Amino acid sequence: MRYAFIITIIALLQLFSVGAALSLQWWLQPWLTSQPASATIAVWLLIFVITNFLLLLSVTKLLANSYRWISGWMLVMHFMMLTALSTSLLYGGYWLLNSLFGITLIDGDMLTIGLRIFALAFFVALFVYALYSAYVPVMRELSIQINKPLTNPLRIAVASDLHLGRLFGSKAIERLHTMVNNHQADILLMPGDIMDDNTQAFNTYHMADNLAKLVSSLPYGSYATLGNHDLYGHEQPISNSLREAGVQLLNDEVICLTHKGESIWLMGRFDNHKRQRVATTDLLAQVDSTKPVILLDHRPSDIVEHSQLPVDLQVSGHTHNGQIFPANFIVSAINRLGYGYEVIGNGHFVVSSGYGFWGIPFRLGSRSEVWIITFTGNTASKNTDEII
Repeated sequence: MRYAFIITIIALLQLFSVGAALSLQWWLQPWLTSQPASATIAVWLLIFVITNFLLLLSVTKLLANSYRWISGWMLVMHFMMLTALSTSLLYGGYWLLNSLFGITLIDGDMLTIGLRIFALAFFVALFVYALYSAYVPVMRELSIQINKPLTNPLRIAVASDLHLGRLFGSKAIERLHTMVNNHQADILLMPGDIMDDNTQAFNTYHMADNLAKLVSSLPYGSYATLGNHDLYGHEQPISNSLREAGVQLLNDEVICLTHKGESIWLMGRFDNHKRQRVATTDLLAQVDSTKPVILLDHRPSDIVEHSQLPVDLQVSGHTHNGQIFPANFIVSAINRLGYGYEVIGNGHFVVSSGYGFWGIPFRLGSRSEVWIITFTGNTASKNTDEII
Protein backbone atom coordinates (compact mmCIF):
# COMPACT_ATOMS: atom_id res chain seq x y z
CA MET A 1 0.00 0.00 0.00
CA ARG A 2 2.83 2.36 0.91
CA TYR A 3 4.63 1.73 -2.39
CA ALA A 4 1.41 2.28 -4.33
CA PHE A 5 1.02 5.66 -2.60
CA ILE A 6 4.61 6.66 -3.43
CA ILE A 7 4.21 5.63 -7.08
CA THR A 8 0.96 7.62 -7.29
CA ILE A 9 2.65 10.75 -5.89
CA ILE A 10 5.58 10.42 -8.32
CA ALA A 11 3.18 9.97 -11.25
CA LEU A 12 1.14 13.00 -10.17
CA LEU A 13 4.27 15.14 -9.92
CA GLN A 14 5.29 14.20 -13.46
CA LEU A 15 1.77 14.96 -14.69
CA PHE A 16 1.83 18.33 -12.94
CA SER A 17 5.21 19.00 -14.54
CA VAL A 18 3.78 18.42 -18.01
CA GLY A 19 0.90 20.82 -17.31
CA ALA A 20 3.22 23.44 -15.81
CA ALA A 21 5.67 23.18 -18.74
CA LEU A 22 2.85 23.62 -21.28
CA SER A 23 1.50 26.60 -19.34
CA LEU A 24 4.90 28.28 -19.05
CA GLN A 25 5.66 27.55 -22.71
CA TRP A 26 2.43 29.29 -23.76
CA TRP A 27 3.17 32.31 -21.55
CA LEU A 28 6.69 32.65 -22.99
CA GLN A 29 5.60 31.94 -26.57
CA PRO A 30 5.94 35.55 -27.87
CA TRP A 31 9.56 35.52 -26.76
CA LEU A 32 10.31 31.89 -27.62
CA THR A 33 9.27 32.30 -31.29
CA SER A 34 12.39 34.36 -31.97
CA GLN A 35 14.62 31.82 -30.19
CA PRO A 36 15.97 28.46 -31.38
CA ALA A 37 14.02 25.28 -30.54
CA SER A 38 16.50 24.59 -27.75
CA ALA A 39 14.88 27.42 -25.75
CA THR A 40 11.57 25.54 -25.60
CA ILE A 41 13.39 22.35 -24.62
CA ALA A 42 15.14 24.31 -21.87
CA VAL A 43 11.77 25.38 -20.44
CA TRP A 44 10.64 21.76 -20.22
CA LEU A 45 13.95 20.61 -18.76
CA LEU A 46 13.82 23.36 -16.13
CA ILE A 47 10.40 22.25 -14.89
CA PHE A 48 11.25 18.56 -14.76
CA VAL A 49 14.69 19.12 -13.19
CA ILE A 50 13.18 21.23 -10.38
CA THR A 51 10.41 18.67 -9.80
CA ASN A 52 12.62 15.63 -9.61
CA PHE A 53 15.41 17.35 -7.68
CA LEU A 54 12.95 18.40 -4.97
CA LEU A 55 11.39 14.94 -5.08
CA LEU A 56 14.84 13.40 -4.51
CA LEU A 57 15.47 15.73 -1.57
CA SER A 58 12.11 14.81 -0.07
CA VAL A 59 12.63 11.06 -0.44
CA THR A 60 16.20 11.08 0.88
CA LYS A 61 15.45 13.73 3.55
CA LEU A 62 18.77 15.43 2.82
CA LEU A 63 17.17 18.81 3.50
CA ALA A 64 15.19 19.67 6.63
CA ASN A 65 11.47 20.10 5.91
CA SER A 66 12.07 19.07 2.29
CA TYR A 67 8.44 17.98 2.06
CA ARG A 68 7.50 21.66 2.31
CA TRP A 69 9.66 22.46 -0.72
CA ILE A 70 8.14 19.75 -2.91
CA SER A 71 4.64 20.70 -1.67
CA GLY A 72 5.33 24.37 -2.44
CA TRP A 73 6.62 23.56 -5.92
CA MET A 74 3.60 21.37 -6.58
CA LEU A 75 1.41 24.31 -5.56
CA VAL A 76 3.27 26.59 -8.01
CA MET A 77 2.67 24.11 -10.82
CA HIS A 78 -0.96 23.69 -9.81
CA PHE A 79 -1.48 27.47 -9.88
CA MET A 80 0.21 27.61 -13.31
CA MET A 81 -2.37 25.16 -14.63
CA LEU A 82 -5.28 26.97 -12.96
CA THR A 83 -4.01 30.19 -14.52
CA ALA A 84 -3.81 28.56 -17.95
CA LEU A 85 -7.34 27.22 -17.57
CA SER A 86 -8.73 30.61 -16.51
CA THR A 87 -6.93 32.36 -19.37
CA SER A 88 -8.29 29.81 -21.83
CA LEU A 89 -11.83 30.42 -20.58
CA LEU A 90 -11.32 34.17 -20.94
CA TYR A 91 -10.03 33.74 -24.48
CA GLY A 92 -12.91 31.36 -25.27
CA GLY A 93 -15.42 34.00 -24.17
CA TYR A 94 -13.72 36.62 -26.33
CA TRP A 95 -13.69 34.23 -29.30
CA LEU A 96 -17.43 33.57 -28.91
CA LEU A 97 -18.17 37.30 -28.88
CA ASN A 98 -16.12 37.71 -32.02
CA SER A 99 -17.58 34.69 -33.81
CA LEU A 100 -21.24 35.11 -32.91
CA PHE A 101 -21.60 38.89 -32.78
CA GLY A 102 -18.58 40.15 -34.72
CA ILE A 103 -17.35 42.09 -31.69
CA THR A 104 -13.62 42.84 -31.90
CA LEU A 105 -12.37 44.71 -28.87
CA ILE A 106 -8.63 44.55 -29.51
CA ASP A 107 -6.37 43.35 -32.33
CA GLY A 108 -4.35 40.13 -32.32
CA ASP A 109 -1.07 41.50 -30.94
CA MET A 110 -2.79 43.39 -28.15
CA LEU A 111 -4.86 40.32 -27.33
CA THR A 112 -1.71 38.22 -27.02
CA ILE A 113 -0.12 40.72 -24.66
CA GLY A 114 -3.35 41.30 -22.73
CA LEU A 115 -3.90 37.59 -22.10
CA ARG A 116 -0.39 37.22 -20.73
CA ILE A 117 -0.79 40.24 -18.47
CA PHE A 118 -4.04 38.73 -17.22
CA ALA A 119 -2.31 35.37 -16.66
CA LEU A 120 0.48 36.93 -14.62
CA ALA A 121 -1.98 38.98 -12.53
CA PHE A 122 -4.22 35.95 -11.97
CA PHE A 123 -1.24 33.80 -10.92
CA VAL A 124 -0.10 36.39 -8.37
CA ALA A 125 -3.69 36.88 -7.14
CA LEU A 126 -4.03 33.13 -6.50
CA PHE A 127 -0.99 33.20 -4.21
CA VAL A 128 -2.13 36.31 -2.35
CA TYR A 129 -5.65 34.96 -1.83
CA ALA A 130 -4.41 31.49 -0.78
CA LEU A 131 -1.98 33.03 1.72
CA TYR A 132 -4.76 35.27 3.09
CA SER A 133 -7.12 32.29 3.46
CA ALA A 134 -4.50 30.42 5.48
CA TYR A 135 -3.50 33.20 7.86
CA VAL A 136 -6.70 35.23 8.29
CA PRO A 137 -9.30 33.02 9.98
CA VAL A 138 -13.04 33.40 9.80
CA MET A 139 -15.44 32.79 12.68
CA ARG A 140 -18.30 30.34 12.03
CA GLU A 141 -21.21 30.73 14.46
CA LEU A 142 -23.73 27.97 15.08
CA SER A 143 -26.58 27.40 17.51
CA ILE A 144 -27.81 23.89 18.24
CA GLN A 145 -30.44 22.55 20.59
CA ILE A 146 -30.43 18.96 21.78
CA ASN A 147 -33.28 16.95 23.21
CA LYS A 148 -31.74 16.64 26.65
CA PRO A 149 -31.98 18.87 29.71
CA LEU A 150 -29.62 21.86 29.57
CA THR A 151 -31.12 25.17 30.66
CA ASN A 152 -28.08 27.41 30.36
CA PRO A 153 -26.37 27.58 26.96
CA LEU A 154 -22.70 26.60 26.79
CA ARG A 155 -20.57 28.67 24.40
CA ILE A 156 -18.11 26.27 22.79
CA ALA A 157 -15.13 27.40 20.70
CA VAL A 158 -13.72 24.74 18.36
CA ALA A 159 -10.25 25.07 16.86
CA SER A 160 -8.93 21.93 15.22
CA ASP A 161 -5.69 21.26 13.34
CA LEU A 162 -3.60 24.13 14.65
CA HIS A 163 -0.39 22.43 13.47
CA LEU A 164 1.66 24.71 15.71
CA GLY A 165 5.14 25.03 14.25
CA ARG A 166 7.58 27.41 12.58
CA LEU A 167 5.01 28.81 10.14
CA PHE A 168 2.08 29.01 12.56
CA GLY A 169 2.82 29.86 16.16
CA SER A 170 2.63 32.49 18.88
CA LYS A 171 0.78 35.14 16.87
CA ALA A 172 -1.79 32.57 15.80
CA ILE A 173 -2.38 31.59 19.43
CA GLU A 174 -2.76 35.26 20.38
CA ARG A 175 -5.27 35.75 17.56
CA LEU A 176 -7.21 32.70 18.72
CA HIS A 177 -7.17 34.09 22.26
CA THR A 178 -8.70 37.35 21.02
CA MET A 179 -11.32 35.61 18.87
CA VAL A 180 -12.66 33.25 21.54
CA ASN A 181 -12.74 35.97 24.19
CA ASN A 182 -14.47 38.47 21.89
CA HIS A 183 -17.16 35.85 21.27
CA GLN A 184 -17.47 35.08 25.00
CA ALA A 185 -16.63 31.39 24.71
CA ASP A 186 -16.92 29.29 27.88
CA ILE A 187 -14.63 26.51 26.70
CA LEU A 188 -12.20 25.71 23.89
CA LEU A 189 -12.20 22.26 22.27
CA MET A 190 -9.23 21.22 20.13
CA PRO A 191 -9.91 17.91 18.35
CA GLY A 192 -6.42 16.91 17.28
CA ASP A 193 -3.32 17.86 15.28
CA ILE A 194 -2.40 20.57 17.74
CA MET A 195 1.32 20.33 16.97
CA ASP A 196 3.05 20.02 13.63
CA ASP A 197 4.62 16.59 14.35
CA ASN A 198 6.84 17.65 17.29
CA THR A 199 7.44 20.29 19.98
CA GLN A 200 10.65 21.78 18.58
CA ALA A 201 9.15 25.08 17.35
CA PHE A 202 6.66 25.14 20.24
CA ASN A 203 9.55 25.20 22.70
CA THR A 204 11.93 27.35 20.62
CA TYR A 205 9.42 30.17 20.23
CA HIS A 206 8.00 29.84 23.80
CA MET A 207 4.44 29.24 22.61
CA ALA A 208 3.52 27.62 25.94
CA ASP A 209 3.16 31.04 27.57
CA ASN A 210 0.67 32.21 24.93
CA LEU A 211 -1.27 28.97 25.10
CA ALA A 212 -1.43 29.09 28.90
CA LYS A 213 -2.84 32.63 28.80
CA LEU A 214 -5.50 31.49 26.31
CA VAL A 215 -6.51 28.49 28.43
CA SER A 216 -6.66 30.45 31.68
CA SER A 217 -8.89 33.12 30.10
CA LEU A 218 -11.74 30.65 29.53
CA PRO A 219 -14.19 29.76 32.33
CA TYR A 220 -13.81 26.01 31.69
CA GLY A 221 -10.38 26.06 30.08
CA SER A 222 -9.48 23.93 27.09
CA TYR A 223 -9.91 20.23 26.34
CA ALA A 224 -8.12 18.41 23.55
CA THR A 225 -7.54 15.06 21.98
CA LEU A 226 -4.56 13.98 19.91
CA GLY A 227 -4.58 13.72 16.12
CA ASN A 228 -2.38 11.74 13.77
CA HIS A 229 0.32 14.45 13.60
CA ASP A 230 0.50 14.43 17.40
CA LEU A 231 1.23 10.70 17.32
CA TYR A 232 4.10 10.53 14.82
CA GLY A 233 6.72 9.57 17.39
CA HIS A 234 6.40 12.56 19.74
CA GLU A 235 3.20 11.75 21.63
CA GLN A 236 4.73 12.06 25.09
CA PRO A 237 6.54 15.41 24.62
CA ILE A 238 3.46 16.86 22.92
CA SER A 239 1.17 15.61 25.70
CA ASN A 240 3.49 16.96 28.38
CA SER A 241 3.76 20.38 26.71
CA LEU A 242 -0.01 20.71 26.37
CA ARG A 243 -0.66 19.67 29.96
CA GLU A 244 1.96 22.09 31.25
CA ALA A 245 0.14 24.88 29.38
CA GLY A 246 -3.10 23.92 31.15
CA VAL A 247 -4.78 22.01 28.32
CA GLN A 248 -6.68 18.97 29.60
CA LEU A 249 -6.16 15.98 27.31
CA LEU A 250 -8.88 13.42 26.79
CA ASN A 251 -6.94 10.43 25.49
CA ASP A 252 -9.67 7.79 25.33
CA GLU A 253 -11.09 9.40 28.45
CA VAL A 254 -14.28 11.00 29.70
CA ILE A 255 -14.92 13.85 32.10
CA CYS A 256 -18.04 15.45 33.53
CA LEU A 257 -18.31 19.24 33.57
CA THR A 258 -20.69 21.08 35.84
CA HIS A 259 -22.09 24.06 33.96
CA LYS A 260 -24.20 26.28 36.22
CA GLY A 261 -25.38 23.27 38.21
CA GLU A 262 -25.98 20.99 35.19
CA SER A 263 -23.86 18.07 34.00
CA ILE A 264 -22.24 17.89 30.57
CA TRP A 265 -20.07 14.92 29.60
CA LEU A 266 -16.97 15.32 27.42
CA MET A 267 -15.41 12.33 25.69
CA GLY A 268 -12.15 12.34 23.74
CA ARG A 269 -10.69 9.66 21.46
CA PHE A 270 -7.21 9.05 20.18
CA ASP A 271 -6.86 9.36 16.42
CA ASN A 272 -7.13 5.98 14.68
CA HIS A 273 -3.40 6.17 13.96
CA LYS A 274 -3.25 4.65 17.45
CA ARG A 275 -4.54 1.18 16.68
CA GLN A 276 -5.31 0.17 20.28
CA ARG A 277 -7.65 3.11 20.93
CA VAL A 278 -10.82 2.54 22.94
CA ALA A 279 -14.13 2.11 21.12
CA THR A 280 -16.69 4.90 21.43
CA THR A 281 -19.21 2.48 22.93
CA ASP A 282 -16.73 1.68 25.73
CA LEU A 283 -16.36 5.39 26.49
CA LEU A 284 -20.13 5.83 26.49
CA ALA A 285 -20.43 3.04 29.07
CA GLN A 286 -18.61 5.38 31.48
CA VAL A 287 -21.03 8.32 31.14
CA ASP A 288 -24.62 9.14 31.99
CA SER A 289 -26.00 9.40 28.48
CA THR A 290 -29.26 10.95 29.71
CA LYS A 291 -27.12 14.10 30.10
CA PRO A 292 -25.59 16.06 27.21
CA VAL A 293 -22.62 14.22 25.63
CA ILE A 294 -19.93 15.94 23.53
CA LEU A 295 -17.32 13.91 21.65
CA LEU A 296 -13.93 15.04 20.36
CA ASP A 297 -12.80 12.71 17.55
CA HIS A 298 -10.05 13.94 15.26
CA ARG A 299 -11.19 12.18 12.09
CA PRO A 300 -14.80 12.24 10.90
CA SER A 301 -14.51 8.65 9.65
CA ASP A 302 -16.87 7.13 12.28
CA ILE A 303 -19.70 9.64 11.95
CA VAL A 304 -22.20 7.12 10.58
CA GLU A 305 -21.64 4.76 13.53
CA HIS A 306 -21.69 7.63 16.03
CA SER A 307 -24.97 8.95 14.60
CA GLN A 308 -26.68 5.87 16.04
CA LEU A 309 -25.25 6.43 19.53
CA PRO A 310 -26.37 8.87 22.27
CA VAL A 311 -23.70 11.39 21.25
CA ASP A 312 -25.26 14.85 21.06
CA LEU A 313 -22.38 16.76 19.47
CA GLN A 314 -19.22 15.54 17.77
CA VAL A 315 -16.45 17.95 16.78
CA SER A 316 -13.78 16.81 14.33
CA GLY A 317 -11.17 18.12 11.92
CA HIS A 318 -8.39 16.36 9.99
CA THR A 319 -9.72 16.92 6.47
CA HIS A 320 -8.74 20.64 6.20
CA ASN A 321 -11.64 20.71 3.70
CA GLY A 322 -9.01 19.62 1.20
CA GLN A 323 -6.90 22.74 1.91
CA ILE A 324 -6.17 23.29 -1.81
CA PHE A 325 -8.85 23.15 -4.54
CA PRO A 326 -9.94 20.74 -6.00
CA ALA A 327 -9.02 18.42 -3.10
CA ASN A 328 -12.14 19.63 -1.28
CA PHE A 329 -14.23 17.63 -3.76
CA ILE A 330 -12.19 14.51 -2.95
CA VAL A 331 -12.73 15.08 0.78
CA SER A 332 -16.46 15.42 0.20
CA ALA A 333 -16.57 12.25 -1.90
CA ILE A 334 -14.80 9.96 0.59
CA ASN A 335 -16.47 11.17 3.80
CA ARG A 336 -20.09 11.10 4.96
CA LEU A 337 -19.39 14.62 6.21
CA GLY A 338 -16.03 15.95 5.05
CA TYR A 339 -16.65 19.52 6.13
CA GLY A 340 -19.30 21.67 7.79
CA TYR A 341 -22.28 21.00 10.02
CA GLU A 342 -25.06 18.46 9.71
CA VAL A 343 -27.62 16.72 11.87
CA ILE A 344 -27.21 12.98 11.25
CA GLY A 345 -29.24 10.37 13.09
CA ASN A 346 -29.19 11.11 16.81
CA GLY A 347 -26.49 13.76 16.83
CA HIS A 348 -25.10 17.04 15.61
CA PHE A 349 -21.76 16.85 13.76
CA VAL A 350 -19.24 19.59 13.05
CA VAL A 351 -16.16 18.98 10.89
CA SER A 352 -13.85 21.98 10.82
CA SER A 353 -11.43 22.85 8.03
CA GLY A 354 -8.96 23.72 10.79
CA TYR A 355 -7.43 26.80 12.31
CA GLY A 356 -3.94 26.16 10.95
CA PHE A 357 -2.67 24.37 7.86
CA TRP A 358 -0.47 21.45 6.92
CA GLY A 359 2.84 21.75 5.09
CA ILE A 360 2.60 25.08 3.29
CA PRO A 361 0.76 28.24 4.38
CA PHE A 362 -1.80 28.30 1.58
CA ARG A 363 -5.50 27.53 1.31
CA LEU A 364 -7.64 27.63 -1.81
CA GLY A 365 -11.23 26.48 -1.69
CA SER A 366 -10.99 26.26 2.11
CA ARG A 367 -10.46 28.77 4.90
CA SER A 368 -8.75 28.92 8.25
CA GLU A 369 -11.57 29.03 10.80
CA VAL A 370 -12.81 28.83 14.37
CA TRP A 371 -16.31 27.65 15.25
CA ILE A 372 -18.39 29.16 18.05
CA ILE A 373 -21.22 26.80 18.97
CA THR A 374 -24.03 27.88 21.28
CA PHE A 375 -24.99 24.54 22.79
CA THR A 376 -28.29 24.34 24.61
CA GLY A 377 -30.88 21.76 25.58
CA ASN A 378 -34.56 21.18 25.89
CA THR A 379 -35.70 22.99 29.03
CA ALA A 380 -39.00 21.13 28.87
CA SER A 381 -37.10 17.87 29.47
CA LYS A 382 -35.55 19.32 32.60
CA ASN A 383 -38.87 20.58 33.89
CA THR A 384 -40.46 17.18 33.29
CA ASP A 385 -37.63 15.48 35.18
CA GLU A 386 -38.11 17.87 38.10
CA ILE A 387 -41.86 17.17 38.25
CA ILE A 388 -41.24 13.43 38.25
